[in-house]
Amino acid sequence: MKNLSSWLVVIFMIAFWAFRVVVTIMTSIGSSFMVQSIDVNVEVVLLFVTLVCVPFIFRRKLIGAIIYLLMYGYYFGQDLFAKVMMMINGETIPLADYTSMFFSLIGVALPLFALFDILLDKGRKANPKDKKTDWFYKNEQYDRQLDERADKNNYRTL
Repeated sequence: MKNLSSWLVVIFMIAFWAFRVVVTIMTSIGSSFMVQSIDVNVEVVLLFVTLVCVPFIFRRKLIGAIIYLLMYGYYFGQDLFAKVMMMINGETIPLADYTSMFFSLIGVALPLFALFDILLDKGRKANPKDKKTDWFYKNEQYDRQLDERADKNNYRTL
């Protein structure tokens, strides 16, 4: 993770996860917050799946981003689609639904950004880690030992 965009995506993922934890807790105790959870049971499972996916995305693994997109796209995409269809049909929508729609949009856009960030990362495939050869080529301690040994072997030629 050498790019600023990669760091920002992970930071926003963690911030959105923390926000959803607060929303889920407030919904489960019956208090009103900015938005309400769509389904508390599904959201609890979603929060734990997110905890598993964040390290995968941090380590630039594509499977983590795909799982994150599928889970968030399914959960928030249905709510976003329903709210947009209500707007298209001309129904009156309360302000709370606009707020819910905004956070559902973030919930769908954030996994897309994470997936595209991993797919478009040039360093992911250009510099893969190979445990068989990295110990030799990327080991500075071995290079220093080789340099010290080479300095001691100064033979005179006649």
